Amino acid sequence: MERFQEIERSIIKKFRKPIWNAFTAAIVKYELIQENDKVAVCISGGKDSMLLAKCMQEIQRHGKFHFDLAFLVMDPGYAPENRMLIEENAKTLNIPITIFETNIFNIVSKIEQSPCYLCARMRRGYLYSRAKEMGCNKIALGHHFDDVIETVLMSMLYSAEIKTMMPKLKSTNFPGMELIRPLYMVKETDIIAWSKYNSLKFLQCACRFTEMCETEDWKQSKRLEMKNLIKSLRETNPYIDTNIFKSIHNVNLETVIGYRKGTEFHSFLEDY
Repeated sequence: MERFQEIERSIIKKFRKPIWNAFTAAIVKYELIQENDKVAVCISGGKDSMLLAKCMQEIQRHGKFHFDLAFLVMDPGYAPENRMLIEENAKTLNIPITIFETNIFNIVSKIEQSPCYLCARMRRGYLYSRAKEMGCNKIALGHHFDDVIETVLMSMLYSAEIKTMMPKLKSTNFPGMELIRPLYMVKETDIIAWSKYNSLKFLQCACRFTEMCETEDWKQSKRLEMKNLIKSLRETNPYIDTNIFKSIHNVNLETVIGYRKGTEFHSFLEDY
């Protein structure tokens, strides 16, 4: 058995419940893939997107209906060693990647305010554009369970709104295109366990300035703050992360003071 086959087998066997079952459950629950879709699996080089690619290969192979896949890697200006690591991992995992280049890192390096936000938006736009050129109608990103609940808390604590990371979204700038998140119900600890079990080393950060991810500034980032908050809450309630996740599926509208749909605001007083 070749190494990539052993890695595939680990997803289906050893990590069946935490990864494979959670992955397939999200696809069914949120209706993420339909017959004859062509999905561009977007690979950044990190553990999440690489696992996503393998899971998508497996469900294409064993699924109940036909759909096509493309594995898309955008090089926004990676350091040579980082790009090489992505290529080597793709070869090890038997993922037939297509790489295209942009100069995003050069552009955002000149931006002082919110460079990460701009980078993310630009990356998304380039991925949509290239995926559409390849005949795809969907792009798949590697956001997982922890990304979802951290986003919920960040929105509440720092943006003063209740907002979630959706399992799928229709693109407003690219008609006919849709974004899906098949790892929506897969926990990060299980992704880490899978990568360690298979002795795989992935990029820790998609940025060209990867070394910055180890600085004190990064350690104080809001997302890491949310990770630590959830970790501390879990010490008194081991189900805290699951409860946060379930809560966004179980909103009691009778007890909501106000809500917004688009630009239109509503208050409970309207029906009081």
